[in-house]
This record gives sequence, C-alpha cells and structure tokens, in this order.
Amino acid sequence: MYGFSPTDEQKMLVETVVRFAKNDLRAAGHEADENKSLPKKMVGKGWELGILQASTPEAYGGFGEHSAVTGVLAAEELAFGDLAGALAVMTPALFVAPVLLAGSEAQKEKWIPPVIEADWAPFTAALIEPSFDFDPNALKTTAVRDGDSYLLNGVKTYVPYAEEAGAMVVCASVEGATRALIVEKGNGVIVSERIKLMGLDALPLYGVTLENVRVPQSNFLEGEFGPVLASMRVANAALAVGVAKAAFEYSRDYAKEREVFGVKVAQKQAIAFMLAEMAIEIEASRLLTWQAAWKLETGKEDAGTEAYLAATGAADMVMMVTDRAVQILGGHGYIRDHPAEKFMREGRGFATFTGLAIV
Repeated sequence: MYGFSPTDEQKMLVETVVRFAKNDLRAAGHEADENKSLPKKMVGKGWELGILQASTPEAYGGFGEHSAVTGVLAAEELAFGDLAGALAVMTPALFVAPVLLAGSEAQKEKWIPPVIEADWAPFTAALIEPSFDFDPNALKTTAVRDGDSYLLNGVKTYVPYAEEAGAMVVCASVEGATRALIVEKGNGVIVSERIKLMGLDALPLYGVTLENVRVPQSNFLEGEFGPVLASMRVANAALAVGVAKAAFEYSRDYAKEREVFGVKVAQKQAIAFMLAEMAIEIEASRLLTWQAAWKLETGKEDAGTEAYLAATGAADMVMMVTDRAVQILGGHGYIRDHPAEKFMREGRGFATFTGLAIV
C-alpha cells in the first residue's frame, strides 16, 4: 500500500512551487487574464523551478525519474496560484512526456534533451478535436502509412502555443488505435487564429488543421497511447483540485470576515454547511487523484480506469466548488475585482481540458 508522506525531494519541490504559485502566479493572474497575456518572465521563472526536469531521467537531460505522484503534487499547487500560468509552465511537458512514455530510445535521446536543457520554449501537443462527441480513443484525425512516412489529416483545437511551437506531438488514429506522432515546425500545419474561450484568457490556444501533412516514420511513437492519456487525465484532475482549493479558501476567508446584519457570513448555517461540503469534495478528489497517480507510477493494471475516475470526478467537483464560491461572495462573487468569477469560468471548462497538461 502506498503512503501519504512525500519524499524529501518532493517536499522541497512542492515548497518551492507553493512560493512561486502564491508570490508570482496568483499575483499576476488577474492582470494576465484581463490583458489576455502571460508575462514571459514569469513563465520562464516557473520553468526554472525544474518540475519537468525533476521527472526526467538523467540520460535525457533531467535529474530524476519520471513520477506521476510528483507531477500531481506540483500541478495542484501551480493551479492554486493561477490555472493559465500553470498550464503555460507545464506546456513543454505535453511534448516531452509522450516521447518519454511512448517513444523509442532513439527518439528519447533526440527529442527530449533539447527541450529539457534549454530555456522554456513552446513545444506542445494536439489531442483535443472540435467535436461534441470527442473521444480520445476514437479520434477523427488519422495518420495513414504511405511508404516510409505517414500522412496526417484532421482538425485539432485547444493547442497551447501552436503558432510558435518548435514541434508538437499530434495524436491521431492509426489503424483504429490512437497513437502519437512528432510534427516539426514548418511541416504544412495550418494554425488558425487564437481561440476565445470563457476562461483561460491569458493562455494562447489555437486550432490546428492538418491536410496531408507528411511525417517520417522516425517521428512515429510506437508505444501504447493508454499511459499517455492516463497521465493527461491525472494532470487534469490535479489542476482541478488546485483551482477548487483556491476558490474554497478565498470564499472561506471572505465568509469569515464579511458581516451581514451584524453576523459573520461564515456563521450562517447554510454557508457553513456549504463550505464543509466543498472541503469534503476537494479532499475526496485529491485522494482519488493521488491514488491514480500512484497506480500509474507503479504500473498497476487498472491505472487507466483510476485516472478516468479521478478526472471525471474532479471535473464535477471543481464546477460545484467554484459555483458555491461565487454564491458565498454574493454580489461580490460576480464582480471581476474578486477572483471567484474567474475560478468559476475556469472550473466550468475542466470537462473539456484533458489534453492541456500531462504529468
């Protein structure tokens, strides 16, 4: 059975991430959302924390072993600071992790070190498709073998930093099964205008069209896609827990300080019950996420199922918690000067966010 005590290395990393989340991400989050742009210096500072490097073997330029548990601990704290900033800092992992999990030794040696050993750069991945019945295990984007290469055709959406990405991992259906391929910049990929969403205004997301894009056989990741998808789902769950925790703590503190008719809002029974239920649901999602991450890390057969449960449960949980946070603030919950409405806009999107992060 797994334990609940992080290693000394995990403690040090999480403590560093917490400081960055509070002092940098949270401080810049509101202005970045209003200006629809993240400070590059802040994203670079987050990259320098070494979260991805700590989960990448030394043979490929990192200084640790791949750990889903370490990844979810860091992801939760980053999202507690600011979700858009967290996703920006984690974007290069969208490229590195699939190669690490599904790539050959030659592919790992070629593609991972240039990302890991350099400053933050927009390497990304494209999984999500603009379809109401989107299923990552039944993609409409296809890759068909043609001699010593593959022809990619399809449309993707919610691709972080696609416009400036040096390369991206594109997920496609290959003979009926989801696989991943590395597509280099300038290979005929058509990037649409930046997508406008209800939330994540500070994170640049784009649509991508692939029309007979030729990808060499050497860029095809032959490993199974299951561990990659499970890692994306666990990351999504951890980020949802972080946003929910931020919304809960802000609304709880507001309720403790705000007086209505001479009584603190938190002393109202309905509000107290609401806060208690929020705390319970957050903790339940956190434990399910940790369990899924542990099963991924230890190679348990049901890790994929646990990751799916964690992601779907967290998506419902964060929507409930952020909505309650707006209710607790009353009229102030609907005002942009308070972060509650931002938390709610972000929380509503988690059901569609799988593929924006990976651990």
